[in-house]
Amino acid sequence: MRTSLTGWGRSTHSVADVVPVNDTGEVVELVQSAPERGILARGMGRSYGDAASNGGGIVIDTAALNDVTVDGTTVRVGAGVVLADLIDELLRRGLFVPVTPGTSQVTVAGLVATDVHGKNHHVDGSWGHHVTSIDIVDGTGALRTLTPDDADPDDFWASVAGMGLTGVITSVTFTAIEVPSAHMRVTTTPFRDLDDLMQAMREADRGARYSVAWIDSVGLTGPLGRGIMSTAEHAAAPVHGAHAAPKPRARPSIPDIVPSGVLSRLSVGAFNEMWWRVSGRPRTDAIESIGSYFHPLDGVADWNRIYGRAGMVQYQFVVPDDASEVIGIALNRLRDAHAPSFLTVLKRFGPGNRAPLSFPMPGWTLALDLPAGNPRLPATLADLDSIVLDAGGRHYLAKDAHMDADAVRRGYPRLGEWRMVRDRMDPRGVFHSDLDRRLALRAPADR
Repeated sequence: MRTSLTGWGRSTHSVADVVPVNDTGEVVELVQSAPERGILARGMGRSYGDAASNGGGIVIDTAALNDVTVDGTTVRVGAGVVLADLIDELLRRGLFVPVTPGTSQVTVAGLVATDVHGKNHHVDGSWGHHVTSIDIVDGTGALRTLTPDDADPDDFWASVAGMGLTGVITSVTFTAIEVPSAHMRVTTTPFRDLDDLMQAMREADRGARYSVAWIDSVGLTGPLGRGIMSTAEHAAAPVHGAHAAPKPRARPSIPDIVPSGVLSRLSVGAFNEMWWRVSGRPRTDAIESIGSYFHPLDGVADWNRIYGRAGMVQYQFVVPDDASEVIGIALNRLRDAHAPSFLTVLKRFGPGNRAPLSFPMPGWTLALDLPAGNPRLPATLADLDSIVLDAGGRHYLAKDAHMDADAVRRGYPRLGEWRMVRDRMDPRGVFHSDLDRRLALRAPADR
């Protein structure tokens, strides 16, 4: 069915033929008969920009590929399994996913294709560290099983963080972690100074499995960069039904009538002040549910509508430890451009993995949600791109909606290596996305 698609940021749009599939055989048939504009698999569409869109081509809806098999801590799931449903199933068995992003409304195949990280990267790495095999239909229509232990594992690692451009992932096998309950033991500490906050986060590397900080990026009523650090461990909560999945409940929804511009410096600054006063109270070992700690925004359906029809741009970058000053520079540049961030998150990264297009690297990652309608935003982000890249950093492809091809080439020095593997897995040039075309991820001669 011809459908207009957009990323979660709602700032990019294109039209494609969305085709649902019921089994792997239908995926193979679609790949073998791919049109000129190509094919791309799509899960929940939670990439912020154009990574899950393929204007003029075919987009495969994988929702029906939803089988789940659990054997001890080994879990095999279909590509369309939604993380929220998987977490519910695993918690009943005393298990949890090894890594989770800030939303549970994503598919497992999407987690692998973007090599998602979470609040525990400094301890547990990203999804690619925990995947033991993937089943994938490559560009020839062959169904293959790839593992990191293959004699030649390059195809596996090119598909992890491969943005869906090496093939259609149909199933994923990974190793879950054992947890004592469906609860977290959370410690919250406020800091009025960015430097003090960052030092505390460095120290948390040595003691906390999960660590994240909210940052005041406006500084309307307090210092710019003041923040709240939250660290957590899985809790042995002495409660009835400790491993029970949360009961479903109706979620409030943001109406699609919010005017663009409602998130001004004043309104975001007022929200930040409220959040600082309410959530910034020191707490030690407070008990929270897994959903409350990891996925607080999932409690509000369609929260992205608060940015209005113009949508938002999420800007996320990583810089090495020795370039930590870039965090403060970014906050100052965006404040000067009157680009308030409703949600600003700072995390620590540990070592990356072998995937050429994997985003994490040791250091600092800052993510900001920015209203897309600000006329000063494109130039400001272009300026920040140069600062990040000059510092040896890079930007997250799953969140991107503004970069150019040169920024990807500089940020991902193994892009050429990935292209060679992609061309081997997709010799006919079957797999494409709007992001792929915008950033020239396929070598220019092959596009």
